[in-house]
Amino acid sequence: MDLFARAAVKDRRGQPLAERMRPRTLAEFVGQAHVLGTGKLLRRALEARELPSLILWGPPGTGKTTLGRLLAGEAGARFVALSAVMAGVKELREAVAEAAVRRDQHGERTVLFVDEIHRFNKAQQDALLPHVEAGTVVLIGATTENPSFEVNAALLSRAKVVVLRALSEADLRVVIDRALTDAERGLGDRGLEVPDDVRDLIAQQARGDARRALATLEAAAAVAAPDASGRIAVTAAVVEEAAQQRTLLYDKAGDEHYGVVSAFIKSLRGSDPDAAVYWMARMIEAGEDPLFVLRRLVIFAAEDVGVADPRALSVATAALDAFRFVGLPEGLLPMTLAAIYLATAPKSNTALTAYAAAKADVDAHGALAVPAHLRNASSGTGKALGWGAGYQYPHDFEGHHVREEYLPEALRGHRYYTPSDSGDERAIAERLARLRNKT
Repeated sequence: MDLFARAAVKDRRGQPLAERMRPRTLAEFVGQAHVLGTGKLLRRALEARELPSLILWGPPGTGKTTLGRLLAGEAGARFVALSAVMAGVKELREAVAEAAVRRDQHGERTVLFVDEIHRFNKAQQDALLPHVEAGTVVLIGATTENPSFEVNAALLSRAKVVVLRALSEADLRVVIDRALTDAERGLGDRGLEVPDDVRDLIAQQARGDARRALATLEAAAAVAAPDASGRIAVTAAVVEEAAQQRTLLYDKAGDEHYGVVSAFIKSLRGSDPDAAVYWMARMIEAGEDPLFVLRRLVIFAAEDVGVADPRALSVATAALDAFRFVGLPEGLLPMTLAAIYLATAPKSNTALTAYAAAKADVDAHGALAVPAHLRNASSGTGKALGWGAGYQYPHDFEGHHVREEYLPEALRGHRYYTPSDSGDERAIAERLARLRNKT
């Protein structure tokens, strides 16, 4: 072994076990047979050496970064990785500019891997879009959040979404066994004794996350003490000590995730502040991104509280701003305040139903003409066409209101907003009735 090889081995041993055991080839990659198996999407793309832009969506520890790197290697492309948490538009432009040079001067393709792409804002995603369209880079984005909500529609339409699944316990056993037998990168030279039932325990506690499984294994190996004979036995008790605390059942991209989120929203809608706070705590303590919870609160304020208490939206957005300002752990207080307020507020979904009804008429009738009296006669041509003629200015009338027709002629008399009798809408319903009956 030469000097450089020794240095490389030394560097690897300073890395976490999960990093050292990162697969180097697709043959070493564990799981995701539904997209990598014979005849499946990614396998067909690799066989054709035509790697499309991809959004890899899946829970932590399923191999998104590793898969992106391996796909680039199999496709014969250069791999450039950016973190959406650390990189901005400047770093994006630099990466794309270098990719353009390599493509034009050397005929080399570049795979631009963006980790946590859901954290890119609209401006950053927009800056990336033309280069994906032009083929300057092949984009592989990785996200734990639903890309339909977190990635711009224009960017999403130019990439294939690949859903990665939490690893099975059988998959995790392969990962664990490999780490225990690999003497070069793993723990194979440590002389550890890890019975099958303990390996199964590590796989169970990892809950589909290979990184968590390897971190637990590495911590257990460090905690385990040799006996008088020098034997190092990793027991269930050692694993529990290494894990430090039981992991809550909450897979951020699985059924339990959606079950907890659903229970949270339904508790808010059902006006149960105690249940709402409990389910929120379940999410936060299990490692959910607080901004995900806050976004749900903002949506709920508009959709389920709505016009019955318009202040609810201000409370939810203020909680979002407050959290961004103070961070954890104090930011949990405005979050809890908002959850309690929304749970106890009067409820109305008329914002949702009004828009849905209006959209139905837009879809059914298309672009109906704007009535001439509502058009702005800002030019001589407009005035000649009668635009603005007959328009009645409400502030010229008593009560700042006058009976007027504002809908297209084909839709006159249609009602999209029907106030409920909840909260502020009771008074709104009375006022609208007076205005509509006014002669």
